[in-house]
Amino acid sequence: MGKYFGTDGVRGRYGDDLTVDLAASLGHAAALVLARGHPRPRVLIGRDTRASGEPLEQALIAGIARAGGEALLAGVIPTPAVAHLTHVYDCQAGAVISASHNPAPDNGIKFFGPDGRKLPDAVEDDIESILEHGDGPDDVPGRAEKLTDADERYLSFLQPEAMALNGLRVVVDCANGASYRVAPEAYRRAGADVIAFAVDPDGSNINDGVGSTHPDPVREVVLGHSANIGIAHDGDADRLIAVDERGELVDGDQILAICALEAKARHALPGNAVVSTVMANLGFRRAMADAGIEVVETAVGDRYVLEAMLEREIAMGGEQSGHLIFLDHHTTGDGIYTALRLLGVMSSTGKTLSELAAAAPRAPQILLNVPDVDRERLDDATVVWDEVRRVESELGSDGRVLLRVSGTEPVVRVMVEATTDAAASSAAERIAKAVRETLGE
Repeated sequence: MGKYFGTDGVRGRYGDDLTVDLAASLGHAAALVLARGHPRPRVLIGRDTRASGEPLEQALIAGIARAGGEALLAGVIPTPAVAHLTHVYDCQAGAVISASHNPAPDNGIKFFGPDGRKLPDAVEDDIESILEHGDGPDDVPGRAEKLTDADERYLSFLQPEAMALNGLRVVVDCANGASYRVAPEAYRRAGADVIAFAVDPDGSNINDGVGSTHPDPVREVVLGHSANIGIAHDGDADRLIAVDERGELVDGDQILAICALEAKARHALPGNAVVSTVMANLGFRRAMADAGIEVVETAVGDRYVLEAMLEREIAMGGEQSGHLIFLDHHTTGDGIYTALRLLGVMSSTGKTLSELAAAAPRAPQILLNVPDVDRERLDDATVVWDEVRRVESELGSDGRVLLRVSGTEPVVRVMVEATTDAAASSAAERIAKAVRETLGE
């Protein structure tokens, strides 16, 4: 990670870490780097529902204009829609203003190349170089065009062929975020009976007790309406977490397993392989091994999943967080398309989600976030790593520990798997305590 770019673009608290001046500089630098050779680069911009989205959008427009470019404004729309529309509108770059699952005071900016894929590290390094050594943006009004058909083009892309979900009752939590219009409509067009909530954004309620990181509301609605499935998107809808008809959580590992097993049964899983990250649950790994499906492991971050998929020509991959990529249809993770794919498996097999998820039962796993610590000193924190080694020795082959700095939030993440929830929780608390005491600010 560079000075500005983390694992998923530039992210921070609006007005503090992420200012309009920085946004303008990013727009200018990105337009220069991504549109080399184009006298008037075109950049498509989409955003989520945060109040800070509009001033950041105006700043990006000004920066793009300073590079001689023009901006196409898709308005409030999911991140994966920007990836698709960047190519559809023949743009040299796409920009998303969103902090995904983070709270409303945060925001972020990330870019797609002309192929609709997130930028490799080397390109982000070039943008950072201009930010560091170039002069600041001028106060120039941007040249922009508002798109009127962005939602419709994205909805058509999600469903190139008619689906028949046979009236499956689907609850969808849109997190008061970017999917509040298109997600319910996509599921209705596919033939589902849709119950939607968290579809009233006010600029400050995105991810506020709802969305993929807060599954209890969607669980309650599923049980209250006897629904077949609940789908919770994050603020920019590039991921989802599902809830089965009994109210049990079905995470990205299990959704990936369900889709991989269905594709293998159709002889449609290239190389009999999927890509996942070091966070993948032991239950997922065992299910794939039992089915003869290879799991290619990467660092945490969808960019690394995608890199491995492209390198190995693997069509399917994703993360436990619910960020899944299907390269046979899209260039990036798309929570709405993933949900449609999962609903399609339910419809075609006639199985409930709980039956499908049982093929990859989760091993007990605890994930703790440790805030307010000096993350830069983690690698050299001998006391912390000694405690990690002690825990690993005690768990043996029945458990696993992963300790890392988050690339999207200012926390250190502690993940422990064990034979029971109690054992995993106890071990994770021990390591988290060592992190707090050693690295506490």
